[in-house]
Amino acid sequence: MVNARAFALALLTSVGPFLHVPAPAGAAGTACESLTALTIPNISVTSAVQVPAGTFQVPRGQGASADPNARPVPAFCRVVAVATPTPDSTINFEVWIPPAEAWNGKFQGVGNGGYSGAIGYGAMVTALRRGYATASTDTGHTGDDMRFGQGHPEKIVDWAYRSLHITTDTAKLIVRSHAGRLPERSYFVGCSSGGHQALTEAQRFPGDYDGIIAGAPANNRIRQTFAFLWTWMATHKDDGTMILPAVKLPALTKGAVAACDTIDGLKDGLIDDPRRCRFDPSVLLCKGVDGPDCLTPQEVEAVRKVYDGPKSPRTGEPIFTGWPRGSEAFGESAIQTWRQYILDPKEPMRVGFFRYFLFHDPNWDYRTLDWDRDLAYSEQRLGFMAATDKDLTAFKTRGGRLLMYAGWADPVVPPQDNVTYYEAVAKAMGGYDRVQDFFRLFMAPGMGHCGGGPGPSSFDALAALEQWVEKGVAPDKLIASHSTAGKIDRTRPLCAYPQVARYRGTGSIDEAANFSCVADRPAPVTRTGGK
Repeated sequence: MVNARAFALALLTSVGPFLHVPAPAGAAGTACESLTALTIPNISVTSAVQVPAGTFQVPRGQGASADPNARPVPAFCRVVAVATPTPDSTINFEVWIPPAEAWNGKFQGVGNGGYSGAIGYGAMVTALRRGYATASTDTGHTGDDMRFGQGHPEKIVDWAYRSLHITTDTAKLIVRSHAGRLPERSYFVGCSSGGHQALTEAQRFPGDYDGIIAGAPANNRIRQTFAFLWTWMATHKDDGTMILPAVKLPALTKGAVAACDTIDGLKDGLIDDPRRCRFDPSVLLCKGVDGPDCLTPQEVEAVRKVYDGPKSPRTGEPIFTGWPRGSEAFGESAIQTWRQYILDPKEPMRVGFFRYFLFHDPNWDYRTLDWDRDLAYSEQRLGFMAATDKDLTAFKTRGGRLLMYAGWADPVVPPQDNVTYYEAVAKAMGGYDRVQDFFRLFMAPGMGHCGGGPGPSSFDALAALEQWVEKGVAPDKLIASHSTAGKIDRTRPLCAYPQVARYRGTGSIDEAANFSCVADRPAPVTRTGGK
């Protein structure tokens, strides 16, 4: 592990001729308000103010990732800055630094969501409360509209990886200037696009962070975008009206759970691993009048296409995995369903990727897509948008630790692809034993996208990662909980893949202590109806 002194020397050596640091205000370093005098190449510190303990109100106009609610915060130094690494780049970011007596000596970068150009204030508040100095970036644009990439290739690069790396490097320098020393450890925490950013950091910039949390990573970015288009076309008619009404989603989840709940030998309302579930939606075929609890033949076919995922019309080869059985909807009042990314959009989700990033034609018609030729072209031209490199040797050699997690009922980022990536890394790096020295995956049955759902989904991944990085204690399991009306009603261990949690046979199935992490054992595949 590179120590802070050696890293500081290397960092300052690389920028030394260009970096001007104002005279420090005593042992604590530069006073907060004086940080605007910092001179760093392509960086402008626009404000630096001491924020007293109290409540922090998110600035207006900060986009979808901003928390609109005022949150209690401890005192901190708030630094607002902008990076311009290219003539077409405008990367806004903030760095928050606790006072010396409250600082744990560590730094935490936090991730973004979707294509959102917004500072992640909520995540920064969480990091600050735990004693971290923290930073977040808007990734170089404002809002979630993908038009920002039209005619601006450098802004696409900023979003894909450059903004976070620059924010990370600069934030450490700013922390050093204020605190008088570099952070002893650096962590990154992100989910969804933040999980994608996490894997990008491990792959491209293995020296940025000592520990990384990649939640539900949307790292197979290009192929997942093709899958969004596939699923939308499968569930909509040519005129854009729905083939599959959203009202029928709860019946699908109910049918899938009923068919596959006991594959793991336990009836608990959860599908342990949907890859082993062969629920066929034809069992819900309407036998008379159409209604919310049954499917028409056209709807059955639409659901099958979503489960199967996109395939090459020419060769039949899979392009991307399908969405898991059990992810359709978590009950009538579900927040996470297929609606958000598959059914409700008026056009295929993220169609802007094709119009503004790839073909530069705002009028491009998704019906003209060539699934083979255009996929190859997009991966050749915009391959940097994905984070699928299987060789993490540099991150491992440096001593980095990577914790990845996902929910088996995720309706946004299909969890099968997360597992496929982990397995590919294990294969490329010599097997599970070798990869688990630095990279562990935890799968949560019944958990949705980054949390929520009927399964236990609340757990402290950061505490486990800190123990791993700082004390060498690798996490074999994470204890997750589920709550109803604010009261915990179930706990379960999430085991380090490929191990799984299995009931010991005695005691409540709602208590984690009654489960063990064991090697997965083959179980009969439940098949219901259909072909």
